[in-house]
Amino acid sequence: MRRQQTATRKSLEDTIAAISTPPGEGGIGIVRISGPSAMPIAAALFRPASGNGVAKGRGRVQYGHVVTAQGAIVDEVLLHIMRAPHSYTREDVVEINCHGGAGPLNAVLDQVLTGGARLAEPGEFTQRAFLNGRIDLVQAEAVIDTIRARTQASLRAAASAASGTLSRDIGLIKTVLVDALARVEAAVDFPDEDLPDLVGPALRDTLDGALAGMQALLDTAEAGRLYREGAGMAIAGRPNVGKSSLFNALLRDSRAIVSAVPGTTRDRIEELITLAGIPIRITDTAGLRDTHDAVERIGVKIARDAVRNADFVLLVVDAAAAGPEDEALAAELEALERPVWVAWNKIDLAPTAPPPGWAGRFAGCTPVSAIMGDGLNDLEEALGRLLLGSAAIAPEHGLISRAHQRDSLHRAATAVTRLLDNFNASPEFLAADLREALDALGEITGETTPEDILATIFSSFCIGK
Repeated sequence: MRRQQTATRKSLEDTIAAISTPPGEGGIGIVRISGPSAMPIAAALFRPASGNGVAKGRGRVQYGHVVTAQGAIVDEVLLHIMRAPHSYTREDVVEINCHGGAGPLNAVLDQVLTGGARLAEPGEFTQRAFLNGRIDLVQAEAVIDTIRARTQASLRAAASAASGTLSRDIGLIKTVLVDALARVEAAVDFPDEDLPDLVGPALRDTLDGALAGMQALLDTAEAGRLYREGAGMAIAGRPNVGKSSLFNALLRDSRAIVSAVPGTTRDRIEELITLAGIPIRITDTAGLRDTHDAVERIGVKIARDAVRNADFVLLVVDAAAAGPEDEALAAELEALERPVWVAWNKIDLAPTAPPPGWAGRFAGCTPVSAIMGDGLNDLEEALGRLLLGSAAIAPEHGLISRAHQRDSLHRAATAVTRLLDNFNASPEFLAADLREALDALGEITGETTPEDILATIFSSFCIGK
């Protein structure tokens, strides 16, 4: 089993330790220890205030001091004891709560390392939870997603994965494929026996259902990626159409300078907003036009780079002064093949609907007034629909959120599709397709994941988690 093979890369016989709280000053900092020597190491450096020694039971908290081998006090601490298998890693775990700050945390960690632990590598505590079978790979990846979640929807998506929602969906499909494989292999092993119709219409219908389940999960991949990674939106338009005003309106804050003088914005300004639960990096850029001003030309170049690198573009047009320059800019954006939504701005000055040529030219067009706030909610809802598509998926749903998950699921679906296309072939060929599909699904949950992918996943974690 691949999960057990990876254990040789980092020996589970080691006891590991790390600071598990972020750098900087704080009321409390945590040094975490996990492994077979966690308790002896803690007992050697901890002097309990009660004088009774380190508690032997699980789930105990003791007050005392960390001391050096010579008995000098390092810090006043609380010692949390979690005995295997009732811990995060399913090993003996000790967490030392000391004063926050680099001084006390590093001093306590030094005593732990002197006592025989080694410094944990990034993600090694979570990797041990995975290797020891407490969580699968989907749940392990959800740990880092929880830490990095920037919106409530992102957090709910991570919590859903951590609770096993996606794992259960994958497990149900695997159960169907395992049963199908058993039937096909029985037909291979006992071709002359008087057995029920093992490979027949009923099995085909069951596999059709499994394939539909895989396709339903594949359909969640873009929503899952957006909840996890977010997206980038560049605000584009010619000078003085209200880009900075709309930027401020979407932020609900006066972040960008607003002026009636064209060309005020010279550099790109980025902030984070939330649309439909998705974290969006929104960029205000210089007005796109030909100019002889050397500094403004630099700003225009930066703006064009931002538009090319964005996931989608919000094109702002002045409803009171739309003209050939806007048309030229629209043609430029069409050539980039990026999703574009039009904000038909300043309707407080020109309360007319956008002409049909604008309304149907891109993904959509929303009349707004950045200054007055008219149409702003409609614009935000429209942008959310543009991102998630016509069928928004709740973050609590089992979501495919990573490229390697999508790739593995696609290969599993391809194998089952090939099987169904050649259902009347020899059972040996059907068995090979089913094994390929099962191996691919196992890569998602961790049973058959290649070592290089595991190494990449856990190396992206912070040290101490």
